[in-house]
Amino acid sequence: MRPQTIALAAVLTGALFLVSPAYAADQASAVLKDPDGKELGKATLVATPSGTLITLTLTAAPPGVHGFHIHTTGKCEPPKFESAGGHFNPDDSKHGFLDAEGPHAGDMPNIHVPESGKLTVEMLNALVSLSGENTLLDDDGTALVLHEGADDYKSDPAGHAGGRIACGVIEP
Repeated sequence: MRPQTIALAAVLTGALFLVSPAYAADQASAVLKDPDGKELGKATLVATPSGTLITLTLTAAPPGVHGFHIHTTGKCEPPKFESAGGHFNPDDSKHGFLDAEGPHAGDMPNIHVPESGKLTVEMLNALVSLSGENTLLDDDGTALVLHEGADDYKSDPAGHAGGRIACGVIEP
């Protein structure tokens, strides 16, 4: 039931209760874990009029530059996380920000993790949503994946970012 419907029902019945103005699909989250099940960080995703705002908070990630992508399936089976499938790409685009026919909807900027392994970054992905077209919350779900190396932003299909070192299923 939509919040406006609940509020209208409250007015009609004289009930008094608080209703959040946000829809359930306005937010999502993911816990990124390594192949051993150790939590490396969390992400929150919030719907905005311009796309999906992703806040990634890493607490124990390996230092260095890492490719960070949205993958097409909401499964994170270790050790290689291949169950997450390829990059989320509903428009059948080429990979990378530097490809004239790209990027995939799941392509995002590289993450630069300091020696401490702790980092908080925000990024807006204008090509994905939490409801409607290009939703990350479809029937088989989606996942966030951290790769061992940097994405070169041009090589198809995955930017030569190397193996998958962390994965988290995106959940409402």
